[in-house]
Amino acid sequence: MAFDGFVLNATIAELNCLIGGKIQKVYEPNNNEILLSIYANGLQYALSINVSSNFYSIYLTTTKKENPLIAPNFCMLLRKYLMNFKIANISTMGFERIVIIELSGNDENHIPITRKLVVELMGKHSNVLLLNEETKIIDSLKHFSVENGATRNISPRYTYTFPTSTKIDIHDYLMLEKSLPKEETLSNFFANQFTGVSKTLIKYAIAHLKIEDYLSLENFHLLATYLLSLITNITQNQVECTLFENDYTLTKCEKSQNLQVNFFLDDYYHQKMQEEQFLSYRNQLLNFILAKLKKISKKLATIDNKLKECEHLEDYQLYGELITSYLYQISNKHVSHITLENYYDNNQPIDIPLDITLSPSDNAKKYFKKYHKLKNTYTVVQGQKIEVEKEINYLESIVYEIQASQTIQELDAIYEEIQEAFSLSQKVSNKKQFKKKLKKDSKLSKPLQYEIQGFKVLIGKNNRQNDELTFKLANKDDLWFHVKDLHGSHVILITNGKIPSQEIINQCASLAAYYSKGSQSSNIPVDYTLIKYVKKPSKAKPGMVIYTNQKTVNVQPHPITNIS
Repeated sequence: MAFDGFVLNATIAELNCLIGGKIQKVYEPNNNEILLSIYANGLQYALSINVSSNFYSIYLTTTKKENPLIAPNFCMLLRKYLMNFKIANISTMGFERIVIIELSGNDENHIPITRKLVVELMGKHSNVLLLNEETKIIDSLKHFSVENGATRNISPRYTYTFPTSTKIDIHDYLMLEKSLPKEETLSNFFANQFTGVSKTLIKYAIAHLKIEDYLSLENFHLLATYLLSLITNITQNQVECTLFENDYTLTKCEKSQNLQVNFFLDDYYHQKMQEEQFLSYRNQLLNFILAKLKKISKKLATIDNKLKECEHLEDYQLYGELITSYLYQISNKHVSHITLENYYDNNQPIDIPLDITLSPSDNAKKYFKKYHKLKNTYTVVQGQKIEVEKEINYLESIVYEIQASQTIQELDAIYEEIQEAFSLSQKVSNKKQFKKKLKKDSKLSKPLQYEIQGFKVLIGKNNRQNDELTFKLANKDDLWFHVKDLHGSHVILITNGKIPSQEIINQCASLAAYYSKGSQSSNIPVDYTLIKYVKKPSKAKPGMVIYTNQKTVNVQPHPITNIS
């Protein structure tokens, strides 16, 4: 992330609107964020302070966030010490990513006092600290100790000291003019030598100046001059943020709109946090299902081993019958094996192993007992294998759904399905298998909808939607499409009694191939049939169907642009 000293200074310049404002509420939505509700100049503001290693930042936000039912300790402390205090000043330490919010108010004895809220935005070492008038730490969001390898003691009652740095201010760039290293990139040199300068800012400036990323005296002066002019623009409110190389940076503009930098940061970080939340949520669901899949795959391996043992059950029956038939010819001695004529195979000799501790008759009984046991085992285990294979097929369909999902709402629908399928309501609550809780008021995910030459096409995003489309919304004469022998969405072509052309059928089949596990392949076979030929077996899992009277077309997977 490019929240560097330049972006910070531009942000703080806009936060002058908070000076004189009163802190009315304090929230801590998560372990890395503090929200201050501030009433200033007749308006209500929300100041977000984020100290996570990925999203460290400070800006005004309009995004509503859920708060824990019980406020964390640091949040309660801030409420005790900051409520109704007024913001006297907001400043930075040059271009260091440190914000100092000076506060004035009265203590419990109504005596005027001042306090400081210090925000350090330094990657994984980011922190929020509350200081008293003597700059001693009242408390901080994170505690650090020299004994544990930190460079400073950050905990209550210690005197606060600013972090040290070997970098210099960009205003002093001439100090380095005569000692420029050879064979160094411009971006690395500036990022390593100057305070608050990110590589994203440097790369943008290099592109803007149309120079090479090579450290020469000329390039050094050009870039330093550009950065100094950018500082002037910050003081004159003539800057804005812009996206650059999958990141963002500060740029010059004629005149910035009101709170433009803050609102850009609010939108940018909200989107990034949503993306991270989505990925975290998806990975938790995926890991849970993959663990289930691994466990049941081991069960299938055990079943296969038992079935392998049953492969010889007919031999055991044969051994028992032959020993019994020739028992009158067999000596009653305890031997390890015996050779008899197999009257089922033209009297060919067959060698039969024996338990040396048993008599021939007892060996025959042992073989018959083993035969009947394995026969019963085979019947039971064969049925178990069918059920386990159905379970694996269902779990693999959920894996496909999770991997194909694109929104939190789609994951919510899958989460609901998993809850119902595996009775997870108690397990999830008690064991916290998922950090993301299902939002009862979240916007429900809807099926995809296309239009092809006047025909409506519906596509399910998950197993439950597939069932709803196929067995509730579609009519018996509508067409049902599904990729052959792979997991994918149910695609419904609403015919309204009309007969679609082969071209329309092929386009629907292409959609079924595209929204399937075979989307990256070519020449995919897709089955299609009338809805009335699609059935759901008793007790079948969501999305699992059987169908008949199907036709198959081979198509290339591709989407259609007029999605609605």
